[in-house]
Amino acid sequence: MNYKLMLRMLGRTLQLEALCLLLPLLVALIYREDPRPFFFTILPVGLLGTVLARLHSKSEFFSREGFTVVALIWMVLSFFGALPFWFSGEFASFADCLFEIVSGFTTSGATILTDIERLPRGILFWRSFASWIGGMGVLLFTLAFLPKVGGRTQVLVHAEVPGPIATKLVPRTVHSSQILYLMYFVLTGAEILAFLLAGLPLYDAVVTTFACVCTGGFSVMNASLAAYGSAACEVIAIVFMLLGSLNFTLFFLVLTGRAKQALGSDELKFFLGAVGVVSLLVFVNILPLYDTPGHALRDAVFQVTSIISTSGFSTTDYNLWPTFSQTLLVLLMFVGGCSGSTAGSIKCGRILLLLRCSKRSILRLSHPRAVRVVKLDGKTVDEETLRSVFSFFTCFFLLLGLGCVVVSLDGYSLTTSFTAALGCLSNVGPGLDGVGPMASFAPLSGFSKLFLSLFMLVGRLEIFPILLLLQPSTWRRS
Repeated sequence: MNYKLMLRMLGRTLQLEALCLLLPLLVALIYREDPRPFFFTILPVGLLGTVLARLHSKSEFFSREGFTVVALIWMVLSFFGALPFWFSGEFASFADCLFEIVSGFTTSGATILTDIERLPRGILFWRSFASWIGGMGVLLFTLAFLPKVGGRTQVLVHAEVPGPIATKLVPRTVHSSQILYLMYFVLTGAEILAFLLAGLPLYDAVVTTFACVCTGGFSVMNASLAAYGSAACEVIAIVFMLLGSLNFTLFFLVLTGRAKQALGSDELKFFLGAVGVVSLLVFVNILPLYDTPGHALRDAVFQVTSIISTSGFSTTDYNLWPTFSQTLLVLLMFVGGCSGSTAGSIKCGRILLLLRCSKRSILRLSHPRAVRVVKLDGKTVDEETLRSVFSFFTCFFLLLGLGCVVVSLDGYSLTTSFTAALGCLSNVGPGLDGVGPMASFAPLSGFSKLFLSLFMLVGRLEIFPILLLLQPSTWRRS
């Protein structure tokens, strides 16, 4: 285990976090708010990062170090990222601060806040900006802007980028990271402009975009996007939540003249098909509750898109919808967006592979000697990848059961406990009943909040990096 190189990479990332904290500091100064929460955080984070970044080490770097350092970096960044919340005095406990910032970095959108609009704008800006940083990945952000971290950087990308199969856009990982962030910047700029044209104030347009393009779901309004009462804003959010849920490799294919290959993606077809079919079913089911079909359709499409993209925005209280619609939304919480996107949960790619593996197993019952392979986008998927998919499913559902049990210790209903655990593990955020779209996670105990904070990290890093930290063999030098 190359501890010095791991600490050096951690130092580089802390330096970048200190630089990122300058933006909310500037916002606080612009709006004449107390800047001390950011000063008190930037100084120790920057100093610690500088000390660690100066460590000299060999550049040997393998999978064990890669997965371990990714998990550690996300945990350490979350701890220091919570400090501005704590120093602001607006949060009741450090567990609340940690829950909120982890929800931001992991783009979950779960919140312990009950009155969002009373918080300083600098604090709310950091909350949304953290979700924008975490959307594409903290390590990917570091590689794109501070590339000289040493080691085999593809290992880091494989450990952090969501999905069963990690791909590079170009041969060099650093260049791939820069291309991904360039596309991310373009999407961010386009959405800010769209919100401004729709009539949102500049501040609201920026922070809402930060939370939308990364499928994070944080809003600066108590009623989320419904507070603006604008159909145009809702349509813009739908479009960019969908774009954020797509594999960014598809954008690269389109930009390089391979649109036909991008449109032929099996995962893309599955994702858009799921959005379309479920939106139609929910629309038909909730239509009697609405005065006009247009309003019902808009709410149906918005909530379906928000849930499957794991954004967590809301324009209505779907706790009041029929059970059929609520059940469909819960099922979508398991699905999530595409691999290589900013969305969370299991991912459409894994769902497809599981369905095709199941079909192969059924066919083998009648033709046991037949040789059948599982394909995705016309390419054969190797058995090692398929085994990792089954391992992921097994761990996901075992952890979900554990999370449900832990939250239930607070005395909540099965619906609240189950959807709270699922919402955090799948990075969707809001659930049903006591943690529904118009409620918050504030009533939960401090232990449950800390546990669900870890749960959100487990879900964002797709389980294995965090579980690897618990293995004693991970920490051996040999």
